[in-house]
Amino acid sequence: MTALSIGELGGKATVAIAPDAPHRIAIVTDAWLPQMNGVVRTLTTTCEMLRSRGHEVMVVSPDQFPSLPCPTYPEIRLALALPGKVAGLLRGFTPDAIHIATEGPLGMAARRYCARNGVEFTTAYHTQFPDYVARRTHLPAHWFWNYITWFHRPASRILVATESIRCELRDHALDRLHHWGRGVDLACFSADAPQPSEYEGLARPIQLYVGRVAVEKNIEAFLEGGFPGSKVVVGDGPQLAELRQKFPETVFLGRKAGRDLAGCYAGADVFVFPSQTDTFGLVMIEALACGTPVAAYPVAGPRDILTEEVGAMSDDLDRAIAAAMFCDRKACAAYGASFSWEAATAQFLAGLAPVTAGELPAA
Repeated sequence: MTALSIGELGGKATVAIAPDAPHRIAIVTDAWLPQMNGVVRTLTTTCEMLRSRGHEVMVVSPDQFPSLPCPTYPEIRLALALPGKVAGLLRGFTPDAIHIATEGPLGMAARRYCARNGVEFTTAYHTQFPDYVARRTHLPAHWFWNYITWFHRPASRILVATESIRCELRDHALDRLHHWGRGVDLACFSADAPQPSEYEGLARPIQLYVGRVAVEKNIEAFLEGGFPGSKVVVGDGPQLAELRQKFPETVFLGRKAGRDLAGCYAGADVFVFPSQTDTFGLVMIEALACGTPVAAYPVAGPRDILTEEVGAMSDDLDRAIAAAMFCDRKACAAYGASFSWEAATAQFLAGLAPVTAGELPAA
């Protein structure tokens, strides 16, 4: 039987799984390996942390099903799960808690099963989904908010990373919110990581972007800037070929990981985060842990993470870059080191809602 604890959320009594007991946790996600982005890195790291604490984790992900490439973004696979398949996996696992991480086809299937059968579940708001889809469809972002509110409303809790996103979801009548922060692998991301050989001979200051190379990341706004020095892009994605052709003076290094990625951060003079659709921005705290200050727009994510000591924000990205150059790199590294995956995993566990003991109902 699931161990429970009682808490308060939005003025109402809530039930949570006991954090000091091992649990069977099902995570349903449309974002998973071999994709590499902030959502995938957050989920894979959280799974590793949960398992290291003795929890059993089942991930329902696109690699387990036939799939089709996502229109305009073929690197993302959309799972083609037969009706009842996701429900069958959940029933077979008999989880103590079900977490639905994304709003895609698998998330939809899990939500449908849980909502129809009165099974408690949690969700997370990882991406500014309406803005993300609006950039790809050229339709107004507000058109997609109805889907977001509909998708998340039945959840026992919605896990959010920042106060800005909490406020935005509350504005859309979603109020069962729970904080779930992010962390940094400090064994990997540190100021002493050796810079890549590709940096040799580049004009300083080196301005770095890391992440998906896709239209919703607003990378073009960074590359069009006139701040002197060198611009470097690390990552892969559907806009890579277009940006290579349009900005031949930019150094494109492709995908990097581990200490190679850490070296890209540590060897740069400033990290530039041009996205206006992220809810957090894991790459920002990785850059900070490597001692590199951050320049960004004053939007959700940067506004919640950055302080004057470690970064700068402006509607003029070149001005933000210029100001960030004056930040103390030791202060950046110390601040980045304060983001702990241990604490983030404890927050995730505290946010889960228990499934009623016993066999789950049929689909």
